[in-house]
Amino acid sequence: MAVNWLGLVSIGVFYIIVMGTGIWASRRSKREEKKCSGKRSEVAMVGGRNLNIFVSIFTMTATWVGGGYILGSAEMIYNPTKGLMWATGPLAFSINLIIGALFFIKPIRSKNYVTLMDPFQEKYGNKVSAVLFIPALFGDILWIACTLGALGGTVSAVVDIHSSLAVCISAAVAVLYTLMGGFYSVAYTDVIQLFFIIVGLWSCVPFILASPSSANFTAAAVTKLHQAPWIGRLELEDAGRWVDDILLQAIGGICYQAFYQRVLSTATDGQAKITCYAAAILCPILGIPSLLIGAAAASTNWNQTSYGSPSPYEEGKAGMILPIALQYLCPFYISLLGIGALTAAVMSSVDSALLSAASQLGRNIFKNIIYKGASERLILIAVKVSVVLCGIAGAGLAMMTTSVQLLWIVSYDVMYCMMAPQVICMFYLSQRVNHFGACTGFVLALLLRALVGESPIGLPDLLPLPWDKIQEDGTRYRLFPFRTAILLITLGSVLLVSRLAECLSKKGMLESGAGTDAPCQEMIPMNKEQTHS
Repeated sequence: MAVNWLGLVSIGVFYIIVMGTGIWASRRSKREEKKCSGKRSEVAMVGGRNLNIFVSIFTMTATWVGGGYILGSAEMIYNPTKGLMWATGPLAFSINLIIGALFFIKPIRSKNYVTLMDPFQEKYGNKVSAVLFIPALFGDILWIACTLGALGGTVSAVVDIHSSLAVCISAAVAVLYTLMGGFYSVAYTDVIQLFFIIVGLWSCVPFILASPSSANFTAAAVTKLHQAPWIGRLELEDAGRWVDDILLQAIGGICYQAFYQRVLSTATDGQAKITCYAAAILCPILGIPSLLIGAAAASTNWNQTSYGSPSPYEEGKAGMILPIALQYLCPFYISLLGIGALTAAVMSSVDSALLSAASQLGRNIFKNIIYKGASERLILIAVKVSVVLCGIAGAGLAMMTTSVQLLWIVSYDVMYCMMAPQVICMFYLSQRVNHFGACTGFVLALLLRALVGESPIGLPDLLPLPWDKIQEDGTRYRLFPFRTAILLITLGSVLLVSRLAECLSKKGMLESGAGTDAPCQEMIPMNKEQTHS
């Protein structure tokens, strides 16, 4: 198949619009730097802490409604072994944002924190915090890879270029406008990208549902036509795994710096909560087009389309089913609109994850550990270098897998099992934990998760669990909610070891100050109504 030049032009136009918005936002960022009494690096990371409430809602929603969410939801409902019952993203993301608003906005905004790692450095010191930063960084890199994989697969499916080249082009665009304007570029391009997804995908849905190839859309929900019913099944034995998947995304999401960047960028606690509640409503609504398109694809006789046989699932392309459906089930010009909009829209997560990881690398690692006397200019340079490095790492990882859903889930897996217990202890059990417990919890969570394994990424399943099913290839299908079990075990070990260390310290058998080296810069209490412009 020759290069689809019209598709290439469509994608190029959307990229130019996004880049133009990024350039405009970078100029606004420079103006805010001049007006802001705070530090230049903080303007790059959280804006002037006076972000417009509507922009705040849009950037929060767009950050969550990214490549993994859009393509992953369609992939789950199209996959004949899963179906609608297992497309838990819309419900889980809504719960995630509500939990964040109720329990985590006030603690993070009680002092002038800039990143999630600030309170860890304040509590545990630099050495322990650097160790705890590893899963946070890894989670962000996986998130970047997930979104770049979505972008690369979309571009590749449309214009018939190699997916690796498409990933590199998409990564270069996202890195470039993130470098130019920091948080303002990310926030304002999110507004444009969210508009694209609303208009682009919803414009395609009626045409896809009306396609002759997927005319039995409703019947295929409960009847096996071309593959298993797309509504899916939830057996009683699968209930633990299903709940585990929801909690994975609902609680794992509170560990991402991208969430805290947005709630810290608003002027008041009230605006931050409104941002979360509004996004909790919008996220499921914006997931509906992906679910409908995935269901239509599962109802399609692909032999009746120009795609032919074998089907995308049989070719191992379930992760790219959404752009494939847009291309083969829509009229040509409508598909250009949908695919071009999708290409620009799913970038809304990669820029957030880039800035998230780079902010913590620049502030918490470079400024607070490597070079404590760094000027604002050097910190900004460190952030920009980190954006480039994280973009390269994410692009490299994106080229290694075809499943967007896999990268999405593994990213949340790391955050849920390893970071969530630490974040909960930091904000709600701070007086009962210390660096001994934190380190023990980190090591235990890493060990347990490694032993449970993850066969799709080549990690062997060494630890038998209750209710395991041995599959034909010899791997274990886990029915036990092991991720939630690891979280609870880790949480208990942090508290238990912290208490034991405290008792030993009081008896003079253990030195208590080992992890309190060079605490984070002084945190100044901030009135919740105070702005930082």
